[in-house]
Amino acid sequence: MAIWRFVARAWLAIRVELVSGRGEHLWPRPSRTFAAARTHSFSQLAEAIDTAFARWDRAHLYQFVLGDGRAIGQPDPDDFDEEELIDGERAKLSILTPGEQFLYEFDFGDGWLHLCTVGTVQIDPDSQLGIRPATPLPYDGWGTMPDQHGRRWAEDDGEPEEPPNPGTSDLPPLHPTWS
Repeated sequence: MAIWRFVARAWLAIRVELVSGRGEHLWPRPSRTFAAARTHSFSQLAEAIDTAFARWDRAHLYQFVLGDGRAIGQPDPDDFDEEELIDGERAKLSILTPGEQFLYEFDFGDGWLHLCTVGTVQIDPDSQLGIRPATPLPYDGWGTMPDQHGRRWAEDDGEPEEPPNPGTSDLPPLHPTWS
């Protein structure tokens, strides 16, 4: 019984680094570390990565490419070949091994490429996170996330000139430092 509890509590720590996107290589690379159960699917990991890396437009395909060349991802319903792409909804993270590195690509047009590395030490989500999440969840990270479409402010139309900085003059008086 004690062995079963240990196995049930042992989760993967997967470090995900954003390497490039929209034709730009990022350095230093923003990164997030995820707690993930071996029973979670690759599709669940993709959704967690997209959330943690500020992807608000999810109308794009994704894929993971493992070191042995296997591709796991979101099948295109109009062009799906099971021999070329394993369905990410069905593939479980249990196929990953400690220290393994693999690629995550989101949005094949903009090519958001991530290096994923499975930690060599398993984690206990109860002690690491304080909860046992239903899906993979980031618990550590650093770096600034670039906007998915390259916008720098809400009305950014691609012009190089930024709007003037109003300081705090445009904020409602909800805090003593806001005028």
